[in-house]
Amino acid sequence: MRYVLLLFGLTVILTMAVLGKRGDFSRRRPIEIFPDMVRQPKLRPQTTDKFFKDGLSSQPIVPGTIARGVPYEDTPVNTGKVPGTTNWVATIPIPVTTELMARGRERYTINCSPCHGHQGDGKGITTKFGMTVIGDLHDAMVRKVIQQTDGELFNTISYGKTLMSGYAANVSIQDRWAIIAYVRALQRSRLASLDDVPASERSELTKALPPGAALQK
Repeated sequence: MRYVLLLFGLTVILTMAVLGKRGDFSRRRPIEIFPDMVRQPKLRPQTTDKFFKDGLSSQPIVPGTIARGVPYEDTPVNTGKVPGTTNWVATIPIPVTTELMARGRERYTINCSPCHGHQGDGKGITTKFGMTVIGDLHDAMVRKVIQQTDGELFNTISYGKTLMSGYAANVSIQDRWAIIAYVRALQRSRLASLDDVPASERSELTKALPPGAALQK
């Protein structure tokens, strides 16, 4: 038994002598069996290197990059709220243009139509796979969804609501507002009344209706 203990002791002493104890003060660098990526190949900043085509180690920042730890400005465009309050903005805080509507239709088709359907009626492709609790944006029973302010709808798209997940990581801020503009157009297409049509155009719209049809007031 004594030889076993002696052999064990000598092994420990030899191991400590060869490897050293990490953490002790010494001018000599300890032997590293597993460096744990302490030292690895890398490019020094502001130096030349053949890895990139331009020969520079420091590359321009990717467009849209946000500095780590820098929060978004407290503006309606970024938060959907009135600055300094918890109140939602009533309408879209960016100009609604033809280009924005076209972008909104494209982004809605990609991100929203699988559940809400192309017409916003809640009959997207996911209903064929058992998802039945999907909001119909035109159903009078869910008018509370339609009556949300644009800012609240922006928050819903960003962070989700009930069974819906948020899309802040997938859809940019500008595209979220574009989707809202298009959703409002979808809602108008079914729920608009005669009062929503400019007075100067009501007569022309009435002439275009089929015989016996009438607009909702």
